[in-house]
Amino acid sequence: MNDALAKILAAAAHGRFPPPDGSTTVVGQPGARDAGVLAFTAHSVVFTDEDPRWVRAVLAATPGDALAATMNPYFLSALLARSGRHMNTIDLLTVADALPGEPEIALREIEDPEHPRVARAMKYRDEVRVWSADGGVVLLGRGVAGRWETAVEVAEEARGRRLGERLARAARHLVPDAVVWAQQSPGNARSVRTFQAAGYRPVGSEALLVAG
Repeated sequence: MNDALAKILAAAAHGRFPPPDGSTTVVGQPGARDAGVLAFTAHSVVFTDEDPRWVRAVLAATPGDALAATMNPYFLSALLARSGRHMNTIDLLTVADALPGEPEIALREIEDPEHPRVARAMKYRDEVRVWSADGGVVLLGRGVAGRWETAVEVAEEARGRRLGERLARAARHLVPDAVVWAQQSPGNARSVRTFQAAGYRPVGSEALLVAG
């Protein structure tokens, strides 16, 4: 397993970012499942097993602002076509420190691997665990480069009670690591506000390339 990306993420989680010099770092994939692009302030990281010379050639040919080239549809489309992968969206990547003690909300762990939320999470993460609360669920699993990631889901009838915020904060108590990561679509302003209210801080943007 290539651990170059894991080291970059670990540093970013503690506020140590790549130099904002407008450059792009190209590293190998941390594993067969995960490939993609991370964009920090004036520095990008492309994690792929494609030829780095090809990556840099396409970036150089990408029209528009060079600082935004790695997230430009021109570059992403070329990378998707070459790798035979697809992607869903460009996410806001956030991180939060773990919290001591038990969550403030009552949770019941779901251990059924056939549960739809569990089955879906297992496509993208390892060591998945899911807990339910009255009106919502929170999950943890190991995602890109082995990082612990969380996601929450709130039933429509349970909205307006800050349940999403409490579930997102619960993940900070449940995570078996020093930090927990979460992605939100920038257009989903409700989700962005929920995670920031729960103490998650923005790190950068992320485009994950999904195999199959």
